[in-house]
Amino acid sequence: MIDIVAECSGAKTIGICGHIKPDGDCIGATLALSLYLKKRLPESDITVFSDEIAPCFDCVEGIKQFNYAFDKEQPEVFIVVDTTENRTGNGEKYFKNAKKTINIDHHVSNAEGCGMVNYIVPTASSASELIYDLIDPAYLDKEIAEAIYLGIAHDTGVFKYSCTAPKTLRIVADLIEYGFDFPTLLDKTFYEKTYLQNLILGRILLESQMHLDGKVISGFINMKTMVEMGVCGKDFDGVINQLRITEGTDSAIFMYQINAVTYKVSLRSKHIVDVSKIAEHFGGGGHVRAAGFYCKGEPEDILAEILKLMEADFQRG
Repeated sequence: MIDIVAECSGAKTIGICGHIKPDGDCIGATLALSLYLKKRLPESDITVFSDEIAPCFDCVEGIKQFNYAFDKEQPEVFIVVDTTENRTGNGEKYFKNAKKTINIDHHVSNAEGCGMVNYIVPTASSASELIYDLIDPAYLDKEIAEAIYLGIAHDTGVFKYSCTAPKTLRIVADLIEYGFDFPTLLDKTFYEKTYLQNLILGRILLESQMHLDGKVISGFINMKTMVEMGVCGKDFDGVINQLRITEGTDSAIFMYQINAVTYKVSLRSKHIVDVSKIAEHFGGGGHVRAAGFYCKGEPEDILAEILKLMEADFQRG
């Protein structure tokens, strides 16, 4: 455990940044941390730097103050949350030049941490759970509680993934005591989809394929189809999880094209395959049951290599 207030004390400027293409946990954790530090260190200028956030999170009031342009002067202290510095996009320049760097993460692929000061707990459900651990309960309020709840809910698949521990649910019980509208928050940020998102999900499911005697399902969308349908990366939220819950499967693969030679790959598993190791093989990372990476090459070749690695896991049992 680290004393986050003591680590930041005396700094005139503090920067906080999560990973590119921020998900609910990244958004909730960075927001909650910034709100807390602003209460504890009112003399410091605290900024959350962020990549573009999906429109479904517009209902979260605090994100309106995020800095999407990465246009502020170099912060003295720079905190990387839910990732390593090389996945912060434009935030990496701040990390490299900060007087002090702090890393808060729960990914097993980042077990050693990347900061001068690290708080890394791979067994935690989410980065947001770690922020809860770092907060003095006397300063917890409705807005901070809502942000932490958002992050935990998203990274646990609304409390159904295996990373959901008894401690996680005890934290959630504490958070909802603060009276925010958590059913609407979940509907707006997790369950609700646009008509276009439903269309593209249907297309992916119709064209999905089964592999390894039905133990693996894969989905794929190329750039040509994305342009024709007017969709982009943020429209694929939830696709990999829908593939994951296919009856009889253990693992799911979803790929979509980023440019002429690059693909974004998401991996999920239920019981057997350690997808974090597969992601690391390709230069990515994540958790045992949820991971991802970017890869250059032909999609057929990428898929074949993933399936080869998954087959080895199945053989080991």
